[in-house]
Amino acid sequence: MNRHARLSALLDLMGEAGHVDVDVTARQLRVSASTIRRDLNYLHDQQLVTRTRGGAVATTISYDLPIRYRSANRHSDKARIGAAAAALIAGPDVVALNGGTTTTEVARALATREPADPADPATAALTIVTNAINIAGELTVRRHVKLVMTGGVARPQAFELTGPLAAQTLDQISFDWAVIGVDALDGESGARATDEEEAEINRLMVSRARTVVVVADSSKLRGRAFAHICPAGAIDVLVTDTAADPARVRAIRERGVDVVLV
Repeated sequence: MNRHARLSALLDLMGEAGHVDVDVTARQLRVSASTIRRDLNYLHDQQLVTRTRGGAVATTISYDLPIRYRSANRHSDKARIGAAAAALIAGPDVVALNGGTTTTEVARALATREPADPADPATAALTIVTNAINIAGELTVRRHVKLVMTGGVARPQAFELTGPLAAQTLDQISFDWAVIGVDALDGESGARATDEEEAEINRLMVSRARTVVVVADSSKLRGRAFAHICPAGAIDVLVTDTAADPARVRAIRERGVDVVLV
C-alpha cells in the first residue's frame, strides 16, 4: 500500500471510529507501527487529526459526513485513480473539482503534496475551485492551497452546491484544469450525471477549463445516467481502472480521449 492509499485509509478509519490506535491500525493495514506513527504525525501537521499517546483522535473538521459517503465502494480503485489524476497537475494551476468520492480522492492527493516553498507553508501551490462541501472542508486547513467555493444551494444527497449562485461564480473564472467525476461515460453519449442541476454545474466547469480530466472507475463506463454533461470529444483525459471493458475504452479513445488505466 502506497503512502496516499494509507493516508486515505487512515482518514476513513478515523471517520468511522473517531480515533485510531497505532498498533491496531498497523495490523489492519499490514504495515509497521513506525510507518503509522509517521503518517499520523503528518496528518497531525496538516491539522486533520490530533495525536494522542498510542494513536490519534479526529479533529472536528473532516469527519462529520455520513459513513455512506466516506466509505465508498471500490475505494482502492478510486484512491489509485485520484492519485493518478493529481499527478497530471503540476505547478501553481487553477483546478476545478466537482463533488464525488473519486474527486475527493483527487483533492486528498493534491492536498498532501508538500508546499511549493517548504520554508513557507502558506505558499499557494494550487488554487482549487469546488462546489463540493466535503472537499472544501478537507482543504480549508491546507495553507498551501487557495480554496474557492462556488456558493449555491446545498444538495444533501451529493454534498454539492448547485443553482444560479454556483453558476454565476463559475461563469467568472477560467481554469487550467477541470477534474470531473461522472455517473456514466461512453464514447457515444459522452459524460453524464444522474441529476440535471449537477450536470449543469459540471458542464460549466468543462466549458471554462483548458484541460478536462474525467475520473471514473470502470463501473461508470458500463452505466447510463439521465443528464448530459459533455460529449466524449470535449474530454482530454480519462483516468479509470484496469478492469474497464477494452471495447468501451477503445470507443472512448476513438473520440480523441487519452485514457489512463491504473
